[in-house]
Amino acid sequence: MASSTSPPLPNANSPDSLVLSSDPLHPANHICALCRNFYDFGWVTGTGGGVSIKHGDNVYIAPSGVQKELMQPTDMFVKDYESGEYLRRPAAHKPSACTPLFMAAFTTRSAGCCIHTHSQWAVLVTLICESTNSKDVFSISQIEQIKGISRGGHGSTSTSNSNEILEGGRKAGNLGFFDTLKIPIIENTAHEEDLRESLEGAIREWPETTAVLVRRHGVYVWGKDVAQAKTQCESLDYLFRLAVEMHRLGVGWVKE
Repeated sequence: MASSTSPPLPNANSPDSLVLSSDPLHPANHICALCRNFYDFGWVTGTGGGVSIKHGDNVYIAPSGVQKELMQPTDMFVKDYESGEYLRRPAAHKPSACTPLFMAAFTTRSAGCCIHTHSQWAVLVTLICESTNSKDVFSISQIEQIKGISRGGHGSTSTSNSNEILEGGRKAGNLGFFDTLKIPIIENTAHEEDLRESLEGAIREWPETTAVLVRRHGVYVWGKDVAQAKTQCESLDYLFRLAVEMHRLGVGWVKE
């Protein structure tokens, strides 16, 4: 017999059935856990930033204007991937302005997860690039953490199995130590949803990129699944922070 304190189970046809699950890896639960972690990292302060996960035919999106460390599964928006219609739209919240950008990563790169952060290090590297001859791209080479970044955000190539582990522990399809990582930088806009066209343009122009930096704003990072997107977001933030310190010390980012 169910406890008198247990919450009632939602009807299978109810929109709430899309977000209520005991599985910690269910997208609604997973987004909440990620947002709490990212809040601790300083990536999503002041309700900024967000996460979206494509799960089957549905897309789960963190809402706008909600404190990320306090987010609950019932705060989630859910869209049908094909039609773009909302299957669940909480009346108390507004859809994230990041939604068109997340959808761009899903449609143009077949991503399974997209993360948007307001990392200070991401913002700082765009400012440093703005003051140099590399205004529109961040480049760095011969740093070990580069090996954590895939080519195109999917971790595979036409000639390799993405699950294959190569010498040194990196996955086939990932960049190597002697590769130069390049992340395009696009200009910010007054309204975040207006970034979609320039973000899609950067994705087309840079087919191997796994992220796009937005000047004076932050970064969008995607992957074939949550694990890859999260790993790459962490790796990139490490590289951005290192690049800021290298610049302060007068050390070049790309080794000739």
